[in-house]
Amino acid sequence: MADTTNALLRQYVKLTEFLGAALGPDYEVALHDLTDKNRSIIAIANGYISGREVGAPLTNMALSVLKDESYEWQDYRLHYSGVSVTGNVLRSSTMFIKEDGKLIGMLCVNFDDSRYRTFAQQVLSLCHPNPFFQAQERPEEEEGPLPRPETFRNSTEAVTQDAIAHELERLGVPAERLTSEERLHVIAALEESGIFLLKGAVKDVAAGLGCSQASVYRYLSQIRK
Repeated sequence: MADTTNALLRQYVKLTEFLGAALGPDYEVALHDLTDKNRSIIAIANGYISGREVGAPLTNMALSVLKDESYEWQDYRLHYSGVSVTGNVLRSSTMFIKEDGKLIGMLCVNFDDSRYRTFAQQVLSLCHPNPFFQAQERPEEEEGPLPRPETFRNSTEAVTQDAIAHELERLGVPAERLTSEERLHVIAALEESGIFLLKGAVKDVAAGLGCSQASVYRYLSQIRK
């Protein structure tokens, strides 16, 4: 932890350690300092769950919160989906740490319940036929596109490439076949998601989309106007 870490955030470092030990091995607890978005994690317990360590960057979810400023009317966000390094679905919750109304950090808890799901399915399979386990329809109130799950990465380049891959998948077009209009669409989506809050994101986006950094800046200028 850097000496420049905010005094309030320093008090959360021991809390991170405590929660990790108290909740047990299926819970990851991560503390983010927003001073450096590229190396925001200053304390983490049970980091094997997401595969991260101290110095890992902000996630796609955290960047979107900074971009849409939803922390201004929320103190926390509960029970959204994340994906672990092994592909397990996590139940994630984040508390926004504020000082005089300014967001300075995030305390995140990620619960990996995969082993309990497996056990529950084994028990239920004893009294239910296989079709019981097939994917069930979503309730009407949940219709529409699912929100993108939170992903956890140890480098800003990986965070950026994840975001690019997500947008290219939505378009159904590989990077090398993008038209100028489609490239503008991708960069606009990345801008909206907060990717360009990370230092070096322009370089990584240019590499991922097969264009020059000057082109990315030109698209951003057009979008921000």
